[in-house]
Amino acid sequence: MPPKPADHSAQPAIRRKWLALVFIVTAQLMVVLDGTIVNIALPAAQADLGFGDHDRQWAVTAYALAFGSLLLIGGRVADLFGQKRAFLIGLVGFAGASVLGGLASSLGLLIAARAGQGVFGALLAPAALSLISITFTDAKERAKAFGVFSAVAASGGALGLLFGGVLTEYLSWNWCMFVNVAFAAIAFAGAAVLVPNEAPTARPRLDVLGAVTVTVGLVALAYGVARVETAGWTDALTVGSLLVGVVLVALFVLVQRRTSHPLLPLHILLHRDRGGSLLVLTLINFGLFGLFPFLTYYLQVTLGFSALQTGFAFLPLPLGIIIGANLLTGLLRPRVGPRLMAVSGTVIAAGGLLILQTLAVDSAYAAVVLPAPAVIGLGVGLVYPAALSTGTLGVATEDAGAASAAVNMAQQVGGSIGTAVLSSIYGSAVAGYLSDHAGTDDLANEAAVNGYHLTFAVAAIVLLGAALISALLVRNAGDPTGAADEAPAPVAVH
Repeated sequence: MPPKPADHSAQPAIRRKWLALVFIVTAQLMVVLDGTIVNIALPAAQADLGFGDHDRQWAVTAYALAFGSLLLIGGRVADLFGQKRAFLIGLVGFAGASVLGGLASSLGLLIAARAGQGVFGALLAPAALSLISITFTDAKERAKAFGVFSAVAASGGALGLLFGGVLTEYLSWNWCMFVNVAFAAIAFAGAAVLVPNEAPTARPRLDVLGAVTVTVGLVALAYGVARVETAGWTDALTVGSLLVGVVLVALFVLVQRRTSHPLLPLHILLHRDRGGSLLVLTLINFGLFGLFPFLTYYLQVTLGFSALQTGFAFLPLPLGIIIGANLLTGLLRPRVGPRLMAVSGTVIAAGGLLILQTLAVDSAYAAVVLPAPAVIGLGVGLVYPAALSTGTLGVATEDAGAASAAVNMAQQVGGSIGTAVLSSIYGSAVAGYLSDHAGTDDLANEAAVNGYHLTFAVAAIVLLGAALISALLVRNAGDPTGAADEAPAPVAVH
């Protein structure tokens, strides 16, 4: 009997959804690129717009804070009004904010644009993840689709550094903002045609009180911390902002306990492994998010690197991440489980930060600077897969979006607050050195390097704290081999 001919009727639909993935991933690439591209452009933007060192962290913090504090709301809004609609609105808004940033003639406009990018990114990212879940229902297809998504997320940071270097070197820093318009236009055109229209089957109520308390609370906390560098810990507005933030976040927790439709179900946070992983991710980003701007300034201002040279100088970091996440994790995770992966990864990354204690005003790149990002990347490549998978392990389907948003929020909030705190520490160290060493040759560069030493040392201590939390809270429960873990909720890496 001749074999039954293959049924090709489903081929167009299959091709359509894989093409849709291309445009969804393009949007994700835009968001990830934007997280690092600004670090390369920041020195040129500072010189052009004329703002001081004390204010420069706001160009980074504004985006990270808006994105991290609004992720939970963005995910719920997408549930309420449809994932595709939220995705397309997020693209248009992100592109508009990027145009505003490229045209910015003052620090205030640049900060507003970066905050706008964060707002629309918080709508775009959860919608993109949900669209992949909706489009790819077969288990094997889902694995491949999220594999592509994760690969783009992992490589986007390196591309952002290179893009930032090329655009700043041959055009201007403004194009580091304008380039997002091209990505958004391509993603919008493809997604509008290829992504299916999925009307929400249910319209969950929006936890308005929870949304307001957590958003305003996180903004108040980060604003208070950011003011420390310029106003000090005893400033009335600083203290007031911190107190308001603490009170509102505490109120948010109370609201989540009592509401029937919580923005973030507390059982996600109170589970030992998931809660531990969220703390680890928060501390990792606290310690490492500030690495890019500080090392960028060291390379460009102290060593005299161009923006393009700086972009290439950071390549050891993503290469280390690729080795740790793809090669070593595949070999070690089945044998040792997530706890040892998380502990070893954070310790290795802390070691990379300590290498930077040897920086001097005339350090050779190959001897001192190059090894540190490579070691840090290797450590991050070990800890991130373990922390991300454990942070969403065993979550019910109806809570998958909330768990993913919590993971992303932990990263972004840790990064934004870490940048503010480390900037404050750096500023204090530089001011103290200038006061104690007046009249020294090359005083400005020596003061800056002294500030880098203290900043990277504090960041390393924070990572060692993350290692301790990993050892105490993260277990190898469920599946010691790591082979039979429940498929984690999709996670966007920024």
